[in-house]
Amino acid sequence: MSAPLFDAKQVRRAFSRSAASYDAAAQLQHAVEARLLESLDYLDDPALQREPPQRVLDLGCGTGRASIAMQKRWPKAQIVSLDLALPMLRQARGTSVRSMGWLSNPFARKPAQVCADARALPLAEASVDVLFSNLCVQWVEDLDALFAGFRRVLKPNGLLLVSTFGPETLWELRDAFAHADAAPHVSPFADIAGFGDALVRAGFRQPVLDREEETTHYPDLPALMRELRAIGATNALASRRHTLTGRSRFATAANAYETHRDAQGLPATWETITAMAWAPEAGTPLREGDVDVASIPLSRIPIRRRG
Repeated sequence: MSAPLFDAKQVRRAFSRSAASYDAAAQLQHAVEARLLESLDYLDDPALQREPPQRVLDLGCGTGRASIAMQKRWPKAQIVSLDLALPMLRQARGTSVRSMGWLSNPFARKPAQVCADARALPLAEASVDVLFSNLCVQWVEDLDALFAGFRRVLKPNGLLLVSTFGPETLWELRDAFAHADAAPHVSPFADIAGFGDALVRAGFRQPVLDREEETTHYPDLPALMRELRAIGATNALASRRHTLTGRSRFATAANAYETHRDAQGLPATWETITAMAWAPEAGTPLREGDVDVASIPLSRIPIRRRG
């Protein structure tokens, strides 16, 4: 068995420490979340003739903004806010009270909270109508196992709506630190082809993937590193250097980053991948007749490219 790519304990520690600072720093993450929430409008299309969801899972809920938005959208639904970091859930509870005024209306339905790992969802089989996950699954290396778990908890024809980071994310930072040492500093995210193929192997139907690139700017490398710490996006690779980056190595990386500077400052690229797909009918095997679902090429998956 190969060694794990990510240190799950480090992921939990990083996001636990960033719970209080996350919302103020995560402007790009909030923008991706808003676009993902807009995709839920599709479920409300009368032409689909679908009943409103009864249970919705917000996987990697963070401070709970998406959970609140979905509770407002579907007041009668049970929204389950799940996160690996308990301090994030505590922050989400406070956000919920302030945003929806549950103190003044204690009978209003509020999201349920579960502290758990996305790789081992503590939910019953076929118990979720919608699985929503914004910028969480990039911390899991085994997409096949992850999506198999998603398929298990989703009801037949349930909706999966997920976003993740692609391999172009923070390529400038990766390049800069490559000049300083040989240790990995930025995660190797799955590309859109690998992400789509994993969905198909898990048996999800009609996957549609989008890809976008956005760029943020910073006055210097320390400012970028402070923002990454504030949102919990620190180096969680199992193979990372376990000692502090020395002043000399950091200065070398900072100097290398300067070669990317433009009129707005030091750029940081963020490649986001979003996917919408449907869980298969009950009892659908991964292989149907003579058609091997796992072998459907990416060219069969609609992809909208932007940026």
